[in-house]
Amino acid sequence: MRIGAMEAGGTKFVCGIGNEDGIVEDRISFPTGQPEGTLSRAISYFQDHAVEAIGIGSFGPIDLKPDSPTYGYVTSTPKHGWSQINVLGNMKSHMDIPYGWDTDVNAAALGEATWGAAMGLNSCAYYTVGTGLGIGLYSEGRLVHGLVHPEGGHVPVKRHPEDGFGGTCPYHGDCLEGLAAGPALEARWGLKGHLLPADHPAWKIEAYYIAQSITGLILTNSPEKIILGGGVMQQAQLYPLIREEVKRNLNGYVLADEIVHDIENYIVAPILGTQSGLCGALALGIRAWQDSQS
Repeated sequence: MRIGAMEAGGTKFVCGIGNEDGIVEDRISFPTGQPEGTLSRAISYFQDHAVEAIGIGSFGPIDLKPDSPTYGYVTSTPKHGWSQINVLGNMKSHMDIPYGWDTDVNAAALGEATWGAAMGLNSCAYYTVGTGLGIGLYSEGRLVHGLVHPEGGHVPVKRHPEDGFGGTCPYHGDCLEGLAAGPALEARWGLKGHLLPADHPAWKIEAYYIAQSITGLILTNSPEKIILGGGVMQQAQLYPLIREEVKRNLNGYVLADEIVHDIENYIVAPILGTQSGLCGALALGIRAWQDSQS
């Protein structure tokens, strides 16, 4: 079986070829330009490899309802030129094969649930903290959809008492993404996150916001594992700060051993590393191929 996988990010597209065992055998990446050229490059890659199905994890918001007239579209994105773009329809017009379609963070959650840090569990949450901030949810063996799909990066958060930064989100200003994504770090401190020293006050503020979101997610969705990925989470000093803040927020209310005694193995880095999204897209493609055979 040869399955295509596409992680359609706002900054770059990553396309790969893999098999049913989750092994990515080939991959390419290229910047996310204007839709026509970017999608044409992806289509050419998959045509050259004669894939049997394709899974797509896309930046959003996207339309996930099969009976909607805009199913398969990127919808109200702030990414210039990509609003109301029919990604899935464009792909199907060139390659008439089964497709899996979901958000990039839901795909990453599925990748980690299938082959990574949440393998064998019925639920997990995947955070990507980078150019944007998104949350993918996998619950009771399924990716979470609803009215649209989870948009946890845009929830309002309580202000850190020492933070007067206005936020960078073009829609909500000081939502979680507006205060804690990579561009917010750079705008607040004047340096990209990887240039800030490990003991910089930025990281305690960053941990405060991310932990606030995780606390809410534990109390509402109760995931069995929380996985923190993305470029900002390459800062290893964030993990203990976030775990400490989550325990402080919960204040002994949730008496799960995973939190009380083993939080180091509950809030974790992705086992698949930077390939969580691509592997998740591969899993989407495998599921689409399997569904087409039934």
